[in-house]
Amino acid sequence: MPEALEDQRIKLPDRAAGAPRVWVEPTARRVRAVLGGVALVDSTRALLLFETEHLPVYYVPIADVRMDLLTATGRRTHCPLKGDASYWTVTVGDRVAENAVWGYPDPLPGCPDISRHVALYWNKMDAWYEEDDEVFVHPRSPYHRVDVLSSSRHVRVVVAGETVAETRRPRLLFETGLPTRYYIPKADVRMDLLEPTATVTQCPYKGKASYWSARVRDAVVEDIAWSYPFPIPECPKIEQLVAFYNERVEALYVDGELQPVPQTPWSKRPR
Repeated sequence: MPEALEDQRIKLPDRAAGAPRVWVEPTARRVRAVLGGVALVDSTRALLLFETEHLPVYYVPIADVRMDLLTATGRRTHCPLKGDASYWTVTVGDRVAENAVWGYPDPLPGCPDISRHVALYWNKMDAWYEEDDEVFVHPRSPYHRVDVLSSSRHVRVVVAGETVAETRRPRLLFETGLPTRYYIPKADVRMDLLEPTATVTQCPYKGKASYWSARVRDAVVEDIAWSYPFPIPECPKIEQLVAFYNERVEALYVDGELQPVPQTPWSKRPR
């Protein structure tokens, strides 16, 4: 879903109750990061670092990074769980990504040994690949699930007093840490009330989404609905269906029962 300006995505909860913590797990996937046509990272030995209330991050062995394209900078930051970070700028031809790489040469006690690894800002690279599949926004977490189930429940969506969608054949998308999303066939949506927008977002678990605003009477609700025209192969059951933000429609009914309004990063502002 558009839950996919994923710097704001649902964060992975701690695996144990109590204080914040950080841990790493090896991944068998080949990981590559490309800038200016050059594979800056190419590794089958990456670590997936998890930190309480943060998205997972790839930490890659220095031996698998084009360190000849990196220049150390004076930037330093401190993490109470990991220690003091050093930074590098990447230069590939005329492409420069400032302070795009960081590492912890002397991590704090209790932090996994990532001293010989570095991490990269995802959005400062041109592309990332897991094996030969391009991955968007951030690494895929093995603890994040997306399940899409066919349903016969009666779903009705109301915007500005008008029913803009009503169906008895929705597909319900259940995603770790997010509200249930109701994907509706376009034949059951008042597409005459929706106007396509230029907004495009990407989700590492579902693909690239396009958006509509709703124009009902004199009211315009921007980027209220979205669809995945070509979802990634792991999520084909939502192809070409339309979903609305539960948080921002006037009302959403399931089997005649008004659904509670979830509070998420997408509650109040357009995408």
